[in-house]
Amino acid sequence: MNHHSDNRRMEGPNREAAGEMETGQTLTDRQGHPIHDNQNVRTVGDRGPTTLENYHFLEKITHFDRERIPERVVHARGAGAHGYFEAYGTVGDEPVSTYTRAKLFQEQGKRTPVFVRFSTVVHGSGSPETLRDPRGFAVKFYTEEGNWDLVGNNLKIFFIRDPLKFPDMVHAFKPDPVSNVPGPVGMFDFVSRSPEATHMITFLFSPWGIPANYRQMQGSGVNTYKWVNAEGNAVLIKYHWEPLKQGIRNLTQKEASEIQGMNDSHATQDLYEAIERGDYPEWELCVQIMSDDEHPELEFDPLDPTKLWPPEQFPFLKVGKMVLDRNPENYYNEVEQVAFGTGVLVDGLDFSDDKLLQGRTFSYSDTQRYRVGSNYLQLPVNAPKKRVATNQRGGQMQYYVDQAPGQNPHVDYEPSMMDGLKEAVQSGKPHEPHYNERLVRKPIERSLNFKQAGDTYRAFEEWEREELVSNLVGALSLCSSEIQEQMVKHFTEADQDYGRRVAEGLQHHTGGGDMREQAVEEAKREGKEADPY
Repeated sequence: MNHHSDNRRMEGPNREAAGEMETGQTLTDRQGHPIHDNQNVRTVGDRGPTTLENYHFLEKITHFDRERIPERVVHARGAGAHGYFEAYGTVGDEPVSTYTRAKLFQEQGKRTPVFVRFSTVVHGSGSPETLRDPRGFAVKFYTEEGNWDLVGNNLKIFFIRDPLKFPDMVHAFKPDPVSNVPGPVGMFDFVSRSPEATHMITFLFSPWGIPANYRQMQGSGVNTYKWVNAEGNAVLIKYHWEPLKQGIRNLTQKEASEIQGMNDSHATQDLYEAIERGDYPEWELCVQIMSDDEHPELEFDPLDPTKLWPPEQFPFLKVGKMVLDRNPENYYNEVEQVAFGTGVLVDGLDFSDDKLLQGRTFSYSDTQRYRVGSNYLQLPVNAPKKRVATNQRGGQMQYYVDQAPGQNPHVDYEPSMMDGLKEAVQSGKPHEPHYNERLVRKPIERSLNFKQAGDTYRAFEEWEREELVSNLVGALSLCSSEIQEQMVKHFTEADQDYGRRVAEGLQHHTGGGDMREQAVEEAKREGKEADPY
């Protein structure tokens, strides 16, 4: 199959200009110099030593030394694809303009280009895609009003509700800082003192914790957002991606372990090959809508990301569909350097007061500037597909000046009377929520840490409950009795049967100890002797 049939390539300037005696395929360095010998460094005689002025070698090797930017602290392992979002023009049976003035949703059939990155969360860039972990589901919409990033996961909830806990949570889930060996002890130590995580743990240790691949999983914005209409009126919104034709599939731990023994990149390969053969994955974007107030009639706080909004009260309303139909031309340029942020919204979309969302909004853009550079938004995969004109100048790797046609190049500030940039006209009435509260450090009142975890446990099929309990027992067996007892209390609060089965499983656990320790011993025992050479 021709992998280069699509002409929409991300290329730099002056690609057509070639020097005398060059063809379109002539190897050059970054300065444009044709390379006549790419096999041998320059040496004194054919045996060396090499000399310091080996410019081509030095340029080649120093670039190689820097080929990997710092990997993402979370979501390091990922795969991605291009596609489009097609709007229905409605939300359920109503015109979408009733709730939002965002232009990408307004017209039936309107298509917006997208780039999607799927990922695992906790593990590193070279980790197997079969590990138990939430999956990232991040979508960059290149809208006519600029980019919109919908950054979420496959699971619809999260471990915590306060962003202050996020660095501790990730540290607890990462490998031990002394031995660098991953394991569940730190994670359960943290969540045993974070009861709001019980619901997410219930999902994570069930088959939902290992999606079969990226194509056959759901996605969710996780946090609560707002839609704003032309009158400046807002509603609370939850976003959900539902697979349209490919269905949803999850793996048991046994199945995942077997797959890992054959292929540690099965999900990346599955996505790439499906698109190459024309089997384009599709998802439908659905929203849940709630009026923008505190909803005292609900048991839970609608801004709490550890909670689901019951679909029987807040139904899933269809907004449009997404199709992924083109693979990246280059993994590093696109999948590795693509940068998302929860603060990247367009007019008609807004933030709610969800604490975790507001913490993420600072963190995401900050980490992209550190990881990719201060001009990361000038990279093709991150740049909007529309004009850009800012007064931001300089910084590492500035590729061009964000200057408008006719703008005075001497004016890099605003306001100005000398042909500088001017502020845009407001397209609709601003949304101006009112606040009259003390500034405090307090958790939300309606924590309801366990009820939905119990609802989820009871909604599982029996084989899913068995898999959940088995996975929890296996992981908790490595933890101290104190952590085990606390986790059993949490599960019992969620559902009596849930807690009882985990407790009994721990009491009768005869799994032979840590499987990873068994692997260490087996490698020593089974390793074949060899003489030195």
